[in-house]
Amino acid sequence: MTLPRAYEDQLVERAKQDADAFGELYDHYFGQIYRFVCSRLHDQDSAEDVTSEVFFKALRAIGRYKPSGHPFSAWLYQISVNAINDHYRSRRPVSSLDAAIAVADPQRPVAERVVDSAEAARVWAAIDELPAQQRTAMTLKLGEDLKLAQIGRIMGKSEGAVKLLIHRGMIGVRQRLNVTAAVHEEA
Repeated sequence: MTLPRAYEDQLVERAKQDADAFGELYDHYFGQIYRFVCSRLHDQDSAEDVTSEVFFKALRAIGRYKPSGHPFSAWLYQISVNAINDHYRSRRPVSSLDAAIAVADPQRPVAERVVDSAEAARVWAAIDELPAQQRTAMTLKLGEDLKLAQIGRIMGKSEGAVKLLIHRGMIGVRQRLNVTAAVHEEA
């Protein structure tokens, strides 16, 4: 559920002086930001820590926030992307084999599930190396499964611009993973 833009802008302005107003923003956006962070980190404890860090950073910087015609959530998502990147840079990613397997289809052989999990980790690592705008668009599309229009509103871009960012992001991921498009040759 999205806050009406005028109300959100007023709430953000009040939050610069009033902790209760920031608390209302926190209550409204916490679940959304937590799901986003969790979808990238795949670890509940880390996701809780990073989400707390996102809102702490937002609280510290709210005085400098200026509405730019984009939803407040776009600013929170950008802080989230940066916090996730900081998390990966500062810690060696630890993944539990049991957690990776638990997410996958239990009917499939364990070896196949481990390979899929490792491949997904490689793809997300490649996404993390993309330029910021491409990384954000790809993360919102693949990690959050948002529609192009929603991503556009969050990023303050047109659907066409988002589509281009995702397209370029896919090219960048393919290059980083050394994946080439299949070429069909006639014999």
